[in-house]
Amino acid sequence: MTEFTMSRTLDLPYEQAVPAVREALAGVGFGVLTEIDIAATLKKKLDVDVAPKIILGACRPQLAHQALQADPRVAALLPCNVVVSAHGDGSLVEIMDPGVMPAFTGTAELDVVATEARTLLGSMLDTLTGAVA
Repeated sequence: MTEFTMSRTLDLPYEQAVPAVREALAGVGFGVLTEIDIAATLKKKLDVDVAPKIILGACRPQLAHQALQADPRVAALLPCNVVVSAHGDGSLVEIMDPGVMPAFTGTAELDVVATEARTLLGSMLDTLTGAVA
């Protein structure tokens, strides 16, 4: 199976990881347009308890515009979903890998924007884990 996410494990509890992810996204020019608290939603709708998990719908408008110009169907893949989950004593951050867009859509013109988005989001993940780029 082909990997379709980029992920990192953080040594931060969930409550600290979510604002850290927001800050790191802003640091590479992404804003958060939407958020879905999965645990709260499942509790409310199904009365089930699951570990804390949130989906942040992140967007960098310049990249979204470029992608839409290359292939308007990309709107179905936007915004970039960034998932933060409680993971033991730390957290897990997973992002839909923008690098899969060109192959998924069959639109080679998305290569440039997908590469830039992947680079920026990878840098954001590295910042969160203190990795040296």
